[in-house]
Amino acid sequence: MTTKKNASTVPISDYKRTKILATIGPATDTYESIKSLIEAGANGIRLNFSHGENPERVGQIKSIRKISKELGKPVAIVQDLQGPKIRLGDFEGTIEVKKSQQLAFAYKSDYERTGHIPMQFDLSKKVKRAERMMLFDGKVLTTITSVKDGVVYARADNNGVLMKRKGINLPDTDFGGDVITAKDKTDAAFGSENDVDYVAMSFVQTAADVKSMRRILKNLNSPAKLIAKIETVAALENIEEIIAESDAIMIARGDLAVEASPEVVPIEQRRIIGLCQAAAKPVIVATQMLASMTDSTEPTRAEVSDIATAVIVGADAVMLSEETAAGNYPLEAVRVMKKVIRYTEQNSPVTAVFRKVDGVGEPISKQKAISDAISSLADAVNAVAIVAETKSGETAVQLSSKRPHDPLIAVTSDPRVANQLALVYGIKSYVRPDSKLAATKLTNWLEKNKVLKKGDVVVTASGQYPGVVGTTDTIKVRVL
Repeated sequence: MTTKKNASTVPISDYKRTKILATIGPATDTYESIKSLIEAGANGIRLNFSHGENPERVGQIKSIRKISKELGKPVAIVQDLQGPKIRLGDFEGTIEVKKSQQLAFAYKSDYERTGHIPMQFDLSKKVKRAERMMLFDGKVLTTITSVKDGVVYARADNNGVLMKRKGINLPDTDFGGDVITAKDKTDAAFGSENDVDYVAMSFVQTAADVKSMRRILKNLNSPAKLIAKIETVAALENIEEIIAESDAIMIARGDLAVEASPEVVPIEQRRIIGLCQAAAKPVIVATQMLASMTDSTEPTRAEVSDIATAVIVGADAVMLSEETAAGNYPLEAVRVMKKVIRYTEQNSPVTAVFRKVDGVGEPISKQKAISDAISSLADAVNAVAIVAETKSGETAVQLSSKRPHDPLIAVTSDPRVANQLALVYGIKSYVRPDSKLAATKLTNWLEKNKVLKKGDVVVTASGQYPGVVGTTDTIKVRVL
């Protein structure tokens, strides 16, 4: 039995608006560890399908759902697909590389016998002369000089060392829509049968890639929402179209920094967050947010600043990967992240303002116009919260995209929608039956359970057809 207060009755003053997505792995692969992460502030759990086996994931998903119910806290489960993660193959020891040296790479080759460095993916069908090939997280830079008979020849542009199974980045290579692997399709089928809320697609290059994955999920009858991971130069070039086709975006800064160069990432991060807000699409900032806490109990000042910056510019969620999957201090990392989020939200004197981008988020729909009116009204009457009925979650997401300072309380009859909204900025979800008075009944319940108090002003949004998507048409101001 938990000693923590049930999450559904936490006072509204204790809500954080920016959410936390934590990855589970060897360091947190127990019921107790997962529960501790969620109690400490994790709103979503990421399952990395680049590692692990399906039987253990079935157990993890069951644990997350049980913990969510026990704590009264909706939790989003994110299935992160591996994608065409291109790596070197196996060879003994290390390979020393000298600048200007000619190197040869081939699919599953025997290095000792052929002298060709093995790869786990047949790049000879994709790469072209003069394209860059970056090895070992960009530590060894090469330029492709030719491709012949299944062998990729490249010139080393610096000195370095290669080790087996290290990653390969190809910032100039067009995969021609071939970014969904057979493993991804198999894993997506697993996810559709095992209750995941989001599917994150790796190495997206174009909107067509997102459409292809969308068709796969539709054919699987998957109710999961689709996250496009932005980690390639091509994705940056096609970002507006990708955002339009996706349900959410993840800024995967690790591979993005290698492919586009590190100095590009902060500016692109801000641009993408602004575009996502304009389009009312949730956005997650990921990778190395508390990397030092993999081995340390304390964060660096730069990491604290990184989290605070993501909060100030309006990210929906910030993500922990290795820190909670394989780190020595996973629980401490979540606690630090929550502490920084809360302090920043309570004390930041600035709010990010993004330049309006023509065509993004247009045209203005009735739902968007209603959301604008609700947000403006809540500000005008100094409301402590907005309580919105939502069937699909779209009304709540639209309201969230305005980045209101007041918490958003969503009431829905669909538990999956409540879980999906767990990663969206500012939203706290409650599952209640469809009813014409659902928002009013929930507000009464929140006052009775001391989430709200007498005298609080709330704005409620509802529709005359409960349970029907897109029918929000009634706005009320209520003094408790």
